Amino acid sequence: MKIVVTGGAGFIGSNFVHRHLASRPDDSIVVLDKLTYAGRRDNLDGAPADRLEFVEADIGDREAVRRTVDGCDAIINFAAESHVDRSIESPGEFIQTDVYGTFILLEAARDAGIRHLQISTDEVYGSIDEGSFTEASPIEPSSPYSASKAGGDLIVGAFRNTYGSDSLIVRASNNYGPRQHPEKLIPLVILNALHDDPIPVYGDGQQVRNWLFVEDFNSAITEVVEKGEAGEVYNVGGPDEITNLEVVKRILELTGKDESLITTVEDRLGHDVRYSLASKKTEGLGWKAAVGFDEGIERTVAWYRDNPEWWSALRSGEYREYYERQYGTKLAG
Repeated sequence: MKIVVTGGAGFIGSNFVHRHLASRPDDSIVVLDKLTYAGRRDNLDGAPADRLEFVEADIGDREAVRRTVDGCDAIINFAAESHVDRSIESPGEFIQTDVYGTFILLEAARDAGIRHLQISTDEVYGSIDEGSFTEASPIEPSSPYSASKAGGDLIVGAFRNTYGSDSLIVRASNNYGPRQHPEKLIPLVILNALHDDPIPVYGDGQQVRNWLFVEDFNSAITEVVEKGEAGEVYNVGGPDEITNLEVVKRILELTGKDESLITTVEDRLGHDVRYSLASKKTEGLGWKAAVGFDEGIERTVAWYRDNPEWWSALRSGEYREYYERQYGTKLAG
């Protein structure tokens, strides 16, 4: 297969590119990425150059997308504005990318007669007090981010129902692992701990997330793109449900830092309390999570500790300004 991977220079997308090319030696990938603050060309370093092509473009650019898709067999759409806090600050950018960009990709896939796999999120379901969301659960997004992703998902379904498009959706729980931008909880906590910066925790920190190691998610994506049924939704949940506060304390333990670094901040607007996904349908394709949280977080902390050249530039410039706006404190250094 020759696959277009949009957002392939970002966190999950770049991890998918490396894993897929290593496990599918006959496949090739064309990465299409706008290279926003969360996308980096060097995230793809080390991938086999003879089977990887890079196109810098916006998924909302109709002509660029059509040129990129020509001659390919499938599109996997990782491209998205994805951080809830930024969506509260600037929702319009999320709607433009996550809704309109998805529409442009669907049109290109339909015209080319190829499969379109939409990468989505458990956040489209909203919060759940007990039990787990299934693919039949209603969509009830809480934030501009999750609403924009839900909008993209609905367009995917509409293209299937209206045009018979070969389109399907994967919804994942919270991913973590190497090369994740430090605006997200786990890398933020790791880097703050390594620098002895205060660690901001929203509210009481009892929000529960269903943590999924990025390699496990990407193995599920490969199963779905190859075996999934058009028109279907596939949930991919992590093996462990843990509160945000527990995550922070575990990282402090792994970095040898004291819990006195924890600082409570005002809770996020519209903050969902608990996410949980049932993955039985995806497991029916032959997938199963292989990495528990204890192993995954150890590997993740070790990667950030061992790769300061990757993250050092990110703690300057735009991110520092964003961090100060969001948490009201300055980073060290």
